[in-house]
Amino acid sequence: MPKSPKKQRLSVYLDPAVMRRLAEHAARRDHSRSLIAEAAIESFLSPDAAERQEAATTKRLDQLDRRMTRLERDVGISVEMLAVFVRFWVATTPALPEPAAQAARAKAGERYDQFVVALGRRLAKGPKLRQEISEDSNDSIGEEGRARSE
Repeated sequence: MPKSPKKQRLSVYLDPAVMRRLAEHAARRDHSRSLIAEAAIESFLSPDAAERQEAATTKRLDQLDRRMTRLERDVGISVEMLAVFVRFWVATTPALPEPAAQAARAKAGERYDQFVVALGRRLAKGPKLRQEISEDSNDSIGEEGRARSE
């Protein structure tokens, strides 16, 4: 078997923090710092480094896509909730005669302030509407499945 060429020496200057991390990593792996540095340089210079970087970028974009999908879902829930509420309110609230309407407007400010306080409490402590909807949807699906099987 032919003898492999002798390795060549390279001197580099590293930032103390980088040197400390290199030494810690080498100690954890029970390898020499030289071996770890050689592997890192080889990885950096290898032709598949660009592919790894592209894979990391793709993974990050996938995460962002999932977040955007959840955001779109949450906005859709909010819009539908508002539409259902307005439709219900319009259908069930009769027009008031003028003296009663004035009293209702006076009371509306107080009730609105109470609503804002309650909303603030709910946002601070939860549960969030989207969690309730998910749980309710899963519960109703489970109940429907149990009813069908009985």
